[in-house]
Amino acid sequence: MKSLKLTVLSAMATLAIALSGACVHAAGFQHGFAVDPNGKPLEIGIWYPSQAAPKSVAMGATTMSVAFNGAVEGRALPLVVMSHGTGGSYLEHYDTAIALADAGYVVAAVSHTGDNYADQSRSIYIMDRPKQMSRVIDHMLSSWDGRAAIDATRIGMFGFSAGGFTTLASIGGRADFSKVGPMCREHPEDFACQLKAKTAQADIALPDTSLAQDRRIKAAVVAAPALGFTLSPDGLKDVKIPVQLWRAEDDVLLPHPRYAEAVRQALPEVPDYHVVRKAGHFDFLPPCSAALANIAPAICKSDPGFDRAAFHQTFNTAVVDFFGKNLKRN
Repeated sequence: MKSLKLTVLSAMATLAIALSGACVHAAGFQHGFAVDPNGKPLEIGIWYPSQAAPKSVAMGATTMSVAFNGAVEGRALPLVVMSHGTGGSYLEHYDTAIALADAGYVVAAVSHTGDNYADQSRSIYIMDRPKQMSRVIDHMLSSWDGRAAIDATRIGMFGFSAGGFTTLASIGGRADFSKVGPMCREHPEDFACQLKAKTAQADIALPDTSLAQDRRIKAAVVAAPALGFTLSPDGLKDVKIPVQLWRAEDDVLLPHPRYAEAVRQALPEVPDYHVVRKAGHFDFLPPCSAALANIAPAICKSDPGFDRAAFHQTFNTAVVDFFGKNLKRN
């Protein structure tokens, strides 16, 4: 079993990590936008297999070795969409996106409108997020210039922290937000409770959560899910697809057993469950550069004895293997 870290704020910063190992493809990359009828266009990053020569590309505090705007290589490629944590960006899990692209996947990661590193004006309205993910899938299947290379029957989703909750809602989870108030009175130190207190708003639920499910998603990876305690067996009874679930053993932002463990117990089918020993919440983010560590030390520091770079090699391999087993061609 293994454990992973949660994400809650993470500026456009996630830095360069040397990805080693034999790759079938190089990773192409595009930056773009997906139309959202409910708001402004959604900023997205897209990684995909390409035979073009990769180069070092700097985007804010993140540096990647990718083929920028390289041609898409392959046909009938599976698609994985990614949802970041509170205050993050589409670059938050770039190393996992590259690992998936190297393995033959198209990956589309979003910067959630109103809940990203530059704008957290709607961070408490977490039910905005599943609808945004559906808009990203719509864009990839109908508008992206490489859409002909995607197999629309093989779509997966990856989410961390608030993105983990987003993923669970997108695959059929229905939260009981009435549990937030009582839980926060008992555990005001939890991140969700601090966020709620900061906004001075009592109700984070939208009137109807039943429309959040996107049945096009066939497999999901969920890391350190936020608001796990709001998801009961009844609330997760409609989750019918394979789930890989990750928890960081020493996560102090989303403490055990109220989050990932609550989800594990509530899922109708046993997930592929990993507890990452000695890991903290932010260990699910890629290793930080020196520059990022100076800007945002809270998301960069790992406990003594925990090797974040080594963990990410293991983590990315496990994520790729999980989708490989569960997004097979028909």
